[in-house]
Amino acid sequence: MIKLLTGIIVCSFAALTGLSQSTALPLNEQRFGDSLQKILNSTMPDSMRANAGFLLSNFWYRKDSVKGAAYLEQGRILSKNNPFQQSIYFFYLGNLKSLNNLELSASSFMKADSLLQKFSTKEAFVFRSKVWHNYGAIQQMKDDNEYFADLLLEKAIPFAIKGGDSVYLGKNYFDLGLAFTNTLQFAKAEDVWQKAIQIFNRVNAPKEHLMDVYNLSAQNYIELKDMNRARAMLDSSAALLKPYPESQYYLDYYASQGMFFNAQGKFSLANESIDKGITLSKKLNQPYREQRILLQKFFALYGEKKFDKGKEVLLTLMNSQPFISLLVNRLQVYNGMAENYAGMGDHKAAYDWLRRYSQLNDSVANVNLKSRINALTEKYKARESQEQIAILKAENEKALLTSKNNRLLTWLFGLTSLFLLIIAALGWFYFRNHKRLQKQKELSYQQQLLEAEQKQEIQFARALLQGEEKERKRIASDLHDGLGGMLAGVKINLSKLAENPKSVNMLNTDINKVIDQLDGSVNELRRIARNMMPESLLQLGLEVSLKDMCDAVNTASTKVEFQAFSINAGLPKETQITIYRIVQELLANVIRHANASEILVQCSQNENTFYITLEDNGKGFDISTLPLQKGIGISNVKNRVEFLKGKMDIQSSPAQGTAVNIEFNIPA
Repeated sequence: MIKLLTGIIVCSFAALTGLSQSTALPLNEQRFGDSLQKILNSTMPDSMRANAGFLLSNFWYRKDSVKGAAYLEQGRILSKNNPFQQSIYFFYLGNLKSLNNLELSASSFMKADSLLQKFSTKEAFVFRSKVWHNYGAIQQMKDDNEYFADLLLEKAIPFAIKGGDSVYLGKNYFDLGLAFTNTLQFAKAEDVWQKAIQIFNRVNAPKEHLMDVYNLSAQNYIELKDMNRARAMLDSSAALLKPYPESQYYLDYYASQGMFFNAQGKFSLANESIDKGITLSKKLNQPYREQRILLQKFFALYGEKKFDKGKEVLLTLMNSQPFISLLVNRLQVYNGMAENYAGMGDHKAAYDWLRRYSQLNDSVANVNLKSRINALTEKYKARESQEQIAILKAENEKALLTSKNNRLLTWLFGLTSLFLLIIAALGWFYFRNHKRLQKQKELSYQQQLLEAEQKQEIQFARALLQGEEKERKRIASDLHDGLGGMLAGVKINLSKLAENPKSVNMLNTDINKVIDQLDGSVNELRRIARNMMPESLLQLGLEVSLKDMCDAVNTASTKVEFQAFSINAGLPKETQITIYRIVQELLANVIRHANASEILVQCSQNENTFYITLEDNGKGFDISTLPLQKGIGISNVKNRVEFLKGKMDIQSSPAQGTAVNIEFNIPA
């Protein structure tokens, strides 16, 4: 009975791995995934990043469906302006949905094919081949291997040839071999798989495409009782896998190796391979492959007559999805339970399981099986003849092209040699002069940097001098026009007193007038002194002095509101003075030019960052005219902000008021 059971294991393998054949992962999976992630995170064109997102979805969907879905969505968003990529999105969606919704998966593949019909490029034909291949794999999962073979022969293989993709053509022949194994035509499967291997070797395909062929060929040769060739296939697979100890392809290798040792009765060696496969499948989160390997575990336990443990394995498989959902797997489990109970001496239970096996087997028996097998063979032969003609034609064209290319390469080699000789001669002269020129460039560059720094320092010093000169002029004007005029009035009134000393009443009146003028002069003197250096700034700090300034200019017609938040009283005096001057200049500009009725002055500090905001509801102005303004008030503010290495933003428009925002860092 063990021989019968091992004969069915190939069907179990084909049923759920057919879909993955269209998107084989490289042996170095980690490097492949990392390179795609770099492309997705780069600034490359959206079309390249979309392809990376789709391929990452395919890379992850069996290991982590949530990641697979997330990458697929990224690819969809990036492909919104590319109709072709919008079409192939449904192909990758079909792959993702094949894990849990076969109907949605199938409809996604058909949607992809309908959209791809609009394109006639080779890439479009290759994707249509993949679409029909995977749609057929969905039918194979439903135990319809004949329909799967029809789709390969009538759709997938012709589109692969039309697209000129020899690698994918070989992969379709590999899956055609699966259809033959599922109808127990092991010799025909061997012919097809040898053809797939020849195609892969002829086009020097990536080695991962050979892995499944080697592993399944090994199982097929076990069915044909050709153990030497089975061993050769396993050795070829092991040689490719050796540098990649955690590749997912090892799972199929361990399953085939376990089957090989079971068929030879070497059950301890089979258990060793099977246990490695189970451990790796758990690590890689591959539940179906783990279940396939568990079935081989049962064969080994049965061979060792460990019937109790064998029963435990079969009971586990009976509750394992998707394994038990497949008809061929249920047949194996039922048959295995019957044989296992017979080995345990429980003939009643053995009979019950044998009856269940027979009923299930009879329910799917097909009286036309032989004719279906013959029809499948004839379709393959007809297609093989057509493909052979197409392949020979392609090879002839390739040979002519190779000959032409060889002649071109000969001429190109001669011209290249001459060119390299000239380059070598020029290179010697270039190398000799390169260092001298480089040194001169470096000296010139350093000189330019020095001149730029000096120019910047001169400009900054000039700006400061202009600001100081403006301040001196303002103070002189205040003294001359304000305090000077008042004192002149005092002098005139005192002169009048000197001329009319006899009039007591007049004397009292004039003295009072002089006293009033002196009071005004003293107040003006205090104002000028406060503008030059406010006493409150020196004694009470920045926040109090700013509030005093705002209160001083607050009138019935112009309301000035001052707000302060978290201002550090320990700011350096130089910084406090600069901040005071900035606010003073801005406030003076608003009062002088804006005709505002409301002014908000706000100063705040957040750790080492200081913020100044001044807003008014005045008449505003056109920002574009600011460089044309003759006044230097704003220029002085800009110079002080630049001195603090800060930045200033002015927002205004006619009749909409003005807002000035300043931000700079305060040294720690």
